[in-house]
Amino acid sequence: MTREEFEELVAEALDRIPPELTRLMDNVAVFVEDEPTADDPELLGLYEGTPLTDRGEWYAGVLPDRITIYRGPTLRMCATREEVVEETEVTVVHEIAHHFGIDDARLHALGYG
Repeated sequence: MTREEFEELVAEALDRIPPELTRLMDNVAVFVEDEPTADDPELLGLYEGTPLTDRGEWYAGVLPDRITIYRGPTLRMCATREEVVEETEVTVVHEIAHHFGIDDARLHALGYG
């Protein structure tokens, strides 16, 4: 799958997020990268920033939170295009949930592990 096709899958996954949630997302940007850092080569996605639940009056003038979805590990773990579509959607939702302050344990319980 080309990078452009994968970026389109990420965009489609973002489009499936309910509007009432996307309206609440604040100061966050989503990126697609080919590979994560060498210390975690199988990482599918990464949220970097301050979750909405941790922001206070001090939160102003900061760079946007960053969600990165990694193409390489996703393609390596999936055998079919359908699996890539499904895993990409799960990963996008997982990382957005971190933006909302939901931790990994809760996400795994909800099936977004």
